[in-house]
Amino acid sequence: MFQIMMLFAPMQFVENLRYMGLGMLGIFIVIGAIALMTMLLNHLTASKQDDSKD
Repeated sequence: MFQIMMLFAPMQFVENLRYMGLGMLGIFIVIGAIALMTMLLNHLTASKQDDSKD
């Protein structure tokens, strides 16, 4: 019979907060870049209509 022991080490969580923060920052940067590219493409490909009705 195999017995699995789990050790509780709360300092491991505190040490890993840096890596979790960096991962979340990376996700935020990628989502921001996608949003900016979408806005840029919408601006560049928008049809220009004349609103002057004489």
